[in-house]
Amino acid sequence: MVRAKRFGVLLCAADSEYVKKRYGGYFGVFAGMLAEEGEIWDVFKLADGEFPDDDEIVEFDGFVITGSCSDAHGNDAWICRLVSLLNKLDSLKKKVLGICFGHQILSRALGGKTGRAISGWDIGITTVHLSSSSSKLFSSLKIPTTLSIIECHRDEVREVAPGAEVMAWSEKTGVEMFRIGDHIMGIQGHPEYTNDILVHLIDRLSQKSFIAESYADELKAKLEKVEADKDAWKKLCISFLKGRLP
Repeated sequence: MVRAKRFGVLLCAADSEYVKKRYGGYFGVFAGMLAEEGEIWDVFKLADGEFPDDDEIVEFDGFVITGSCSDAHGNDAWICRLVSLLNKLDSLKKKVLGICFGHQILSRALGGKTGRAISGWDIGITTVHLSSSSSKLFSSLKIPTTLSIIECHRDEVREVAPGAEVMAWSEKTGVEMFRIGDHIMGIQGHPEYTNDILVHLIDRLSQKSFIAESYADELKAKLEKVEADKDAWKKLCISFLKGRLP
């Protein structure tokens, strides 16, 4: 009997009421993008202290690290525990896909540097440029060399870990994607987000005075005119996580 592929979502953010009601939480958002028939998907709420056991890790084919309101350069107990977990996953050569905070914490855990972005917040739909080697790697997926992606971050990877390859960049962010070997990949943007999730986040950032109301209105107006390349990102993420790249 063929064993079912098993993946874990390492959830690093609390679900908002909006995302809970519409998508079943961020786990539902990620599973909706990445899960395929016959697979088993589990969720671990890391900020609540839910981590996979050491003897459980080997049963998984891959993990996805989500975004977070926390800083990847912070030293909360759960963040330090996550750093340790990511080193174990790297040593086991488990597939790990990091998104936004996940991208940053992966880099930190494996020897890179993260911090506040020099250019400040990046919120909206950003054009990302793939490197020539990335374009070759993804050639079988028939995706363009520039891709638009939803972004919502004020931290960034300042320096990639030893042995890491920068795969993509944008005008505001020098490290939009990186990989280490064929088992680690980080993406600064949010391939899993929809425009309505971003609008909801913009409203929350404005309500909490992280961004000005006028800036929030400007961002939402721009979103009405553009869409991210969600299908291309979905293909890219699935192909990496499930070992389908050359």
